[in-house]
Amino acid sequence: MSRIFGGARQVGYVVRDIEKAMRHWSEVLGVGPWFYKEEVGTTEFRYQGQVSRPPRLSIALANSGALQIELIQQRDDAPSLYLDSLRAGGECAQHVAFWTLDNFDEFCGHLVSRGYVEGHGGRMGLRGRFAYFVHPDLPSGMIEVSEMKGGKGEYFEEIRKAGESWDGSAPIRPRT
Repeated sequence: MSRIFGGARQVGYVVRDIEKAMRHWSEVLGVGPWFYKEEVGTTEFRYQGQVSRPPRLSIALANSGALQIELIQQRDDAPSLYLDSLRAGGECAQHVAFWTLDNFDEFCGHLVSRGYVEGHGGRMGLRGRFAYFVHPDLPSGMIEVSEMKGGKGEYFEEIRKAGESWDGSAPIRPRT
């Protein structure tokens, strides 16, 4: 538990084959069901402080208890921390996310005031904003701040509840 941000709510993994990763997590590790969007639809994007072309992303979400697991596959070469992470370390746990309804700017400001730099950020659809931060003293400790507005909080709660009662059926649930 962070005394500043509350509990870590998500661990995000960058992967090269999201379908394979979902199968592994559900069949081998028993985590699911996976709520899968082949085309996320990022509407705003910044990379290294500059407005940038949004990456084409596929994302899958499932919960293991209260912790959300996110699988991310980038399907183009737009600049992003997702590609940077894949190039530097291959498939890996890339970030830890903290969620907020009303303190997005405060949380981001706190990180910046302590030497963090926004690596990338933006918005997906009409849902709340997101920002990923890196620090030169802890390059492997990427932090995401995710705003739970625009229906994102309700969607994430639906995913958590589905995981509580999941019996192993329908492990991948495509979303539009």
